[in-house]
This record gives sequence, structure tokens and C-alpha cells, in this order.
Amino acid sequence: MPLTPADVQRALELVKLPASGQSLTASGRLTEIRIDGSKVMFAIAIDPTEARAMEPVRAAAENAVRGLPGVTSVLVGLTAERPVGEARQGAPGPRAQTAAHNAPQGRPVGLPGIHRVIAVASGKGGVGKSTTACNLAIALAAQGLRIGLLDADIFGPSIPKLFGLSAKPEQTPDKKIVPLEAYGVKVMSIGFLVDEETPMIWRGPMVMSALTQLLREVVWGELDVMVVDMPPGTGDAQLTMAQHTPLAGAVIVSTPQDLALIDARRGVGMFQKVNVPLLGIVENMSTFSCPNCGHVSHLFGHGGARREAEKLGVPFLGELPLSLEVRERSDAGKPIVATLPDSQEAGIYRQMAAQVWARLSGEGVDRRQPPRIVIE
Repeated sequence: MPLTPADVQRALELVKLPASGQSLTASGRLTEIRIDGSKVMFAIAIDPTEARAMEPVRAAAENAVRGLPGVTSVLVGLTAERPVGEARQGAPGPRAQTAAHNAPQGRPVGLPGIHRVIAVASGKGGVGKSTTACNLAIALAAQGLRIGLLDADIFGPSIPKLFGLSAKPEQTPDKKIVPLEAYGVKVMSIGFLVDEETPMIWRGPMVMSALTQLLREVVWGELDVMVVDMPPGTGDAQLTMAQHTPLAGAVIVSTPQDLALIDARRGVGMFQKVNVPLLGIVENMSTFSCPNCGHVSHLFGHGGARREAEKLGVPFLGELPLSLEVRERSDAGKPIVATLPDSQEAGIYRQMAAQVWARLSGEGVDRRQPPRIVIE
């Protein structure tokens, strides 16, 4: 028989709240239980002040549901919200309170076997960030490095399509997830665990819980570099990565367009605020060469990201053209660095990867651990 929310609720009757001894099911704290085949997702409502005390309850709930027959994956989050009327003037709002409360006291805990973690980020969507992360990871692997790629875009995972991967990951006996592999890169994405057309309607705590599981409950093995494809913007996912993972650096992707550069500045500012080194800025869609006549156009302007990098004192990694070949191969799951290595675009990605690795391996990168984030 298929798994039902009632089955999950019965399993959660064995999980008790620490203060009252009441069962989690009877407490009224459970959000809607969502079941997608063998995957179960729900959250536990808490007050922000309870976050630390309720973490063991969250873990116990996860273990209880994971023990049900047929369950292969469980995502359980803690969601903390205050009524609007409770916010005091000058005090941080609900999201800031939650982030500040959950901020680690001291240095982020490293990931066993993973020597360096870098983020590929952008201030806004549609600038080619995921394509850059994909080809950068493959270019690093081509240097003989052990590379993993984590798709941290929970709401819009693109990495499965870019790598041409659609299989479901296997699990170890202790319920760890085995990442998929393609083009010499170990790959993990929420897109492997949820059907492509399933909308991810999650609050911040669910996103943070999912990211933590993808980071720490996956059998990554030994990696020289983990590349993290971040979602656009400066929200929960970025805070989670900065707070819980010792990032060795970040790459910012932008187009030369002024609107994109405004958001790119926010991305640069965020990483600088949390003391994550900037490995460089990439200008994507820098030029367009007409395939018929060869005329070169600057559809989104030109040189804006280079000037911005110089202004901010951040390394400039290079320019990538707006390329039909890159788009077609990306849509087909055949990244250009792997499948057309002699192309101009593949060469540019390899040059970028060489610069990134040079900085990561000791040429000018300050690898101090980021401090605890303070919400002002």
C-alpha cells in the first residue's frame, strides 16, 4: 500500500516534546505532510527561542519517518515565525531573528574529506550562473582534480539538465545518499530527489534543512574542490552556506548590463560582509557574433563586469560570449568544456578554472574562516 500522511503521523506519535512530554503528532506543531513517492517532507512549527532545544526533536522525527517501509528520503525543517504585531521597532524581523539565533557560535564545521568549497553566485537569475558552475567544475576536473558540484538552488535546480542526469541516487545502508557522476564530476541536486514538475513551496527553514542534508548526508568522498551552484540573490541559501560551511571563496557571474551589475554588487557585498574571499567576477554574454555574417554585437553592453571588478578591487576572470553552441549543448546535457573542448568557449572556461585553482592553492587567497554572521 502507498505511504499516507496518516502513516507518518502514527510514526511521529513516538516522538515526544522535551518540555511537556506530549507527542509531536498531538502537539499541533506539524505542518502539511507532503509525500512524493518514497520521499516525505514536512516542518515543525516552533518559536524562534526554541530552535536549539527543538533540534533533537527534528532529528528524532526524521529518524522515525525514515524507518517506515518504503521511505527513501526525509526532509524535516524547523519553521519559526512571529506574528507581525510582535516585531518591535528597531528589532530584527522574523527572518533575521531566526538567522541570528541559528548562527553558529564560532567557526563553521568543515566537511570531512572536502578540502575546499567555493560558491558560484549571482545577484539575479538569467545571467548564466549554473552554466558557468557546470563548465567550471568540469574544467577543474580536467586539471586532474577531484571535483564535486552541489546544486544549492532548491527552487530552480538546473544542474541535472546541464549534466544530462536523470537517475535517482542510490543510498547506503546507513541512509546516506550516493551522488551521481558525469564528466568526471560528482553531482548532487534536489532535482534528483523530486520530480521535475513538483513545485518546491518551502519556507526558509525547510530550504536550510534541505541544504544541510545535501551537504552533510551525501557520500562525497575525497574532493579537492566542491563547487556550489548558488541560487540567485542574497537570501536563506547564501546565509546557510556562509554560516555552516567554511567557504574558500566565491565567483560572481554577471552580464555587462547595468541592471545585472547592480545585483552583482549586492552579491559581492554579501560575501565581503561575511569575510568570504572573492575569487573573481565573470562577465557572461559579453559579445554576440552573428553566425551568418560574423558581425560582433554587444547586446547587453560590454566591459561592465571588468570595470566593476576593477572598481571593487576584485579579480576579473574573463569574458564569455553569448553562444548558440553553449546554449544548445547545455540544453542537451552536453557541457561544452567536455563535448567541444577545442572551442573558444571551452578554452575560456579552462582559463577561468586555472585562475580559480591558482588562487585556491595558495596564490593570494586569504583562507581565514568566516566569522559568525551578525544581523544588524
